[in-house]
Amino acid sequence: MQPTRRQLLKAGIALAATAATGVGHAAVVPTTLSSGEGTIAAQFGLSLAAYSFRQYLPSGGKPGKMTLHDLFELAAMWRLDAIEPTSYYFSSEDKAYLHSLKAKAFKLGLDISGTAIRNNFCLPPGQARDREIAHVKKWVDHAAEFGAPSIRIFAGSKPRNNVPREQQLAWMAECAKECCDYAGTRGVFLGLENHGHLTETAEAVLKIVEAVDHEWFGVNLDTGNFHTQPYENIAQLAPKAITVQVKVQVAKADGGGREPADFARIVGILRDANYRGYLALEYEAEEDPMTAVPRYLDQLRQATSEEIASRAVL
Repeated sequence: MQPTRRQLLKAGIALAATAATGVGHAAVVPTTLSSGEGTIAAQFGLSLAAYSFRQYLPSGGKPGKMTLHDLFELAAMWRLDAIEPTSYYFSSEDKAYLHSLKAKAFKLGLDISGTAIRNNFCLPPGQARDREIAHVKKWVDHAAEFGAPSIRIFAGSKPRNNVPREQQLAWMAECAKECCDYAGTRGVFLGLENHGHLTETAEAVLKIVEAVDHEWFGVNLDTGNFHTQPYENIAQLAPKAITVQVKVQVAKADGGGREPADFARIVGILRDANYRGYLALEYEAEEDPMTAVPRYLDQLRQATSEEIASRAVL
């Protein structure tokens, strides 16, 4: 028997009460830093990627156990600063629906930290590529309607024929530039995620960032997607991050499996890079997110609080 919406929200309230252990407000703003009073220093807000609740949300025309509106309520109960509504789980693309998400977030005191879409830019000029570009531009318009300042995009999929990697990178950069030109007119950033093809390492992502070279383009840093040396790659990419998705697991240094993420180490890396923005928990582990997510949010919140305490000037 599936839980009802009332039961889900009741469970969320109970978990929120359990998680509220006096760690402090989710937004962590130091008053004095070792880097010097008056400087613009690193600052974090906590968000939640809707992808974390993919088994609960509507998708592909099928109804879910909860809606994005319900998830917004849970985010507020869990004392988050923001929410990241993934495009896959929107019940509609009508303006009225988009505006209802914006209104819901505002009434709950939540920011929209960004959104995320699927796209493939590893395509030669032609109709297929035009459709991908049109899809991204459409979601730029949607993002402007519901208040998302950035959109997570992918580089794309490896072509079946033997197209040289440099040619694929050129195609991707051309598409990204065109979309960024449009996104800039709507005040929306595009953030490239280190996710698979063409983005396997920080060095590969930075090569694309350099090729696109656009003021409305940056990196959607996903801490769990590197296959080896995760913390070294995170540190290399962090200075270009405009948003960060935090996974609860990372690859082992030698690539031999996965292990729990060191939130404190990740937060320290981001602070050293002077990152100012949201940390969106993107939960992918096996435990039910209804019980796991609030616990991991509390751990991430604790990591940000401890990092500030370690650097504050007393």
